[in-house]
Amino acid sequence: MNVPSNMQQKENGMQHVLKRELQKYAARYATEQERQGSQGDGRSSIHYPALFLFVGDLVKPAVSAVHDINQLKWDNEDGVVYLHIGTDDASVNRDESDQEKARLGYGAASSHENAQVTYHRLPLSTSPTSHSQQRSSKTLRKDVHRNFHESAAALFGLNRMMRRVSNRIADYGRLYSSFDRIYVTVITRADDPLNVLLPEITKLAETILAQSFKSVQTDLHVLVSEMEQVDSFGYASAAGLAFLRELDYMQSLDYKFSGNLLVTEDGISIPVTHPAAPLFDLVYVLSDKNERGTGVPGGWIENAEIICRICLLKNRKQEENYEDRAAIASTGANSYNNTSFKNNIRTTSDQHGYASAGFAEIRRPNKPIALTVLYHLYRYLLSRMQQEPDWSIKDKMAFFGLDVSSVERKVEGLLPSEDLVSGMSGIMTHSRSFAELKPLSLREAERALYGEGAEAYFRENVVRPVQERVRERSSSGSLRRQAEQSHMEHPEVGYFQWVAWSDGEPGSVREALLALIRDKSMQLESARALLEQRQQERVEDQPIKRALFRDKQNVRNLIDCLLERVYEPKVDLLRLENELHLLRIYDTEMEELHRYSRQVTASLEALERTLRGAAEDSIAAADEYIGQNVMEYYGRVAEELITDLEARRGRDVWFEDRHMGDMNQLATEGSERLLARLMEVCRALLLAAEPLRLPFEEELLQRANVTITYRDRDVLTRDDLFRRLYRTLEDQAVVRIRVFDYTQEHRYEEKYFFGDHDSAFMDYAAHAEETSRIYKLGVVYEERSSGVEKLNLMGGFHLEDLMVYRNGKVYYESYTENGYELHPAELEEKLSPLR
Repeated sequence: MNVPSNMQQKENGMQHVLKRELQKYAARYATEQERQGSQGDGRSSIHYPALFLFVGDLVKPAVSAVHDINQLKWDNEDGVVYLHIGTDDASVNRDESDQEKARLGYGAASSHENAQVTYHRLPLSTSPTSHSQQRSSKTLRKDVHRNFHESAAALFGLNRMMRRVSNRIADYGRLYSSFDRIYVTVITRADDPLNVLLPEITKLAETILAQSFKSVQTDLHVLVSEMEQVDSFGYASAAGLAFLRELDYMQSLDYKFSGNLLVTEDGISIPVTHPAAPLFDLVYVLSDKNERGTGVPGGWIENAEIICRICLLKNRKQEENYEDRAAIASTGANSYNNTSFKNNIRTTSDQHGYASAGFAEIRRPNKPIALTVLYHLYRYLLSRMQQEPDWSIKDKMAFFGLDVSSVERKVEGLLPSEDLVSGMSGIMTHSRSFAELKPLSLREAERALYGEGAEAYFRENVVRPVQERVRERSSSGSLRRQAEQSHMEHPEVGYFQWVAWSDGEPGSVREALLALIRDKSMQLESARALLEQRQQERVEDQPIKRALFRDKQNVRNLIDCLLERVYEPKVDLLRLENELHLLRIYDTEMEELHRYSRQVTASLEALERTLRGAAEDSIAAADEYIGQNVMEYYGRVAEELITDLEARRGRDVWFEDRHMGDMNQLATEGSERLLARLMEVCRALLLAAEPLRLPFEEELLQRANVTITYRDRDVLTRDDLFRRLYRTLEDQAVVRIRVFDYTQEHRYEEKYFFGDHDSAFMDYAAHAEETSRIYKLGVVYEERSSGVEKLNLMGGFHLEDLMVYRNGKVYYESYTENGYELHPAELEEKLSPLR
């Protein structure tokens, strides 16, 4: 097994961080667009207060899903209250009133809440949190029911929490047009054991809320998970069918309920009754498989969008400004009528009809747009960084301080400033006559006169100081400092140019540097050979002035000759040696600069790949039709926006300090910092531009035709686009429940479009199939130009018509035959027989 290296782990970790930041950036842009498109009087608002009541641990993920959708789309969502009731203690803290409950003799329930969301845990001794625990008990649902009714703490805690929720709703009264009625939406999973308490929880909530509201209308949304039932499909199917049987009883016309549910602070119980009538106003059954039997992408949690849209449809604040237009456009069928829908899905006098729904939306793909524009901006900036300036090799050498004059100045700076060679004439010499020195070579004559003294002097006073200066320079990284200094004067020359100029390829600075090193090496060899040759020359052959009878003067003249013919060339030789050494140091530093620059440019190029990958993944996640040509179209849009901005503010607008600044410097600070700055600049300079705020129909039409040539006959017209949109919405808004016989005798449908009041497509949709449709059509106008949504409502079926009922029947019967008690004893005898 290959174990990733530390470097790979670090890179993978960075990729994860960048992708997470990109997702947040895209989500933020999409949210901003959604909200900007929903500002003003036309934004969706609910008319009456609303409470979302989630029952069971399995449905807990839906709390945040529903809350997030409403927060995005409802103007007065701040006044909506969400309550989750479960048995899992993992997500709640101890209630602040534990001491009070202890005083009253109750055990401690748990609640955790913020301004809108409350999580409440029922303190039941049987509180399984997984299917494996559920399967371990053959009487789980029965035990949950019994434990609740035997637990004073559970009932008292539920009472107290419900009253707090009711008071909190009252605090938000100013956000609603009317406070006469409250809409309660109960949401549960069919296979959750806690739904055995649905009558108790629902009636207690209705009773307490009825003390503040004139009317309480309660709907139930039953979520069915068929796709997740792999390891626990048997018990989950049996438990789900057990609940559906109980639900059929709750929805019967003669259903009655009575129980001592209200509890005062003094422990006094007060009965709560429900007269003969269905418990819920309407029941919607929503699965993670649609009517065609195919899975819903995202699973059962995706039904949160349907739940929110149904709630808005039933409780929407009507805006008078658009009512007349809406009525005309929708041919009189604009508004939803709950009573009419209930009557139309009722099948027989003694059997209640159930409903389901399907949902589809087509909107401007804001997340892919944000990521695509970001990618194209970065690709453009990267191309600017990669542009090669029109410089000669001499200019490039000068950029690094490697031109002839710069190198000579640096070498001269290594050599002693004073003329130490002339000072050597004062060195003590041995007494030798000129006649003794005359037959010797210059090397021999030097040793005869000075011994080792001259070489020692030269070594200590000339060679060693130079060597020390060279050592200091060799560890200083002067080439990189010179490049950074030159970059300040020429910001267009950065790491990409450094990489290209230091790679040793033909035409590069390093190639010229290596050629210079070769040339200096040849000069050095020639100089050494010349010096060796001179040292071997005889004294008598030297052009020395000779004075008759003045032997000391002749020796002095010989010493001057030695300094001129030997030690001045030694200084020149030292200059060449150190110039060559300096050039080799620069070559080593250039190799290091190349490696470092390559790392920086590689990270810049990797970021480009990351951005493109994120954009392509986001496009791929969108609908195939809606996501078409995003990369091509927004590449052109970004290019036009960039060109326009540069025409108005100059080509270097991107590199101003308030925007990207020095991207080469940013690159050295890490991809995360660079990406953060890039996202800020893209958001400020590009994403707010008008070409990115087209109505979704116009945007989609232009994008669909972006690859069409001038004489191409396949241009998509507006009518063609509307027909495609209409068909796509209908195909995707398939009802999310499988009915055994989907042409059941009692099938009633209503279909609603949600879109902008100025949308031409909305007018088209209102009149499409006007003469042939057999369903009621409604058009709900909002101030929302970013897309259109369709909600299909279907009702009139019975629970036994469902495939999940038919499939679960086998498991239900098998489990009951094997000793599983799936119902409370007092309830089982009241249930209708299996159909």
